[in-house]
Amino acid sequence: MELMKRIQRVIRANLNSMTGSAEDPEKILTQAVMEMQSNLVQLRQAVAQAIATQKRTERQTAQAKSTAIEWYRRAQLALQANNEPLAKEALTKRRAYQETEKALAAQMEQQNSLIVKMKQDMRSLEFKISEAKTKKDMYIARARSAEASYRLQEMLSNSSTTSSLNAFERMEEKVLQLEAKSEAIAQLDSDDLQQEFTSLESNNSIDGELAAMKVQLLSGTDNVPHPSNNFNSESGNT
Repeated sequence: MELMKRIQRVIRANLNSMTGSAEDPEKILTQAVMEMQSNLVQLRQAVAQAIATQKRTERQTAQAKSTAIEWYRRAQLALQANNEPLAKEALTKRRAYQETEKALAAQMEQQNSLIVKMKQDMRSLEFKISEAKTKKDMYIARARSAEASYRLQEMLSNSSTTSSLNAFERMEEKVLQLEAKSEAIAQLDSDDLQQEFTSLESNNSIDGELAAMKVQLLSGTDNVPHPSNNFNSESGNT
């Protein structure tokens, strides 16, 4: 018995040490969700910035295209004025803006692909955050339930709690004994009372019979009752 108590004390000490040194599940899960939400905010900002860059690139592309068209118109004007060197220079400018337009169009296509990918990642992260919040609430509830169960078991295994429960059991046993004694005394009193009444009734019967005998002696008659006569007389009377 003493060995088992020592083993229980060692187990409880180890559990207390683990509980004290273990990380708080609620804090860990809450911190994880907060970090995911912070990442989501940063990702949304990056998506917004990428969209803004895309819009700017679209404007630059449209501007380059418009400028290239304008230099082509100028080249036509120069050629109409028989100024071929000026027309050639205008066409050179037009070619440069066309190349700029082409580069900006390729850049805009890359930006579009990047924005699509970032939006997919953002939606995926939003779903994971929603799932994480649900799991967080579930795990926190389970952790609290497990901790409450552990504390309850620890309290029930505590020597003071066990002593208190044993005291209740002892008091219950004493109450049962007192009730049994009370019932026994009540039964004895009832039996004694019944015996007194029975004895009293018997004495009254004997006193009556003695009085009848005295009357017979004084009258000089010897009417001694016989069982057979009594039976016959009773039978006749019947």
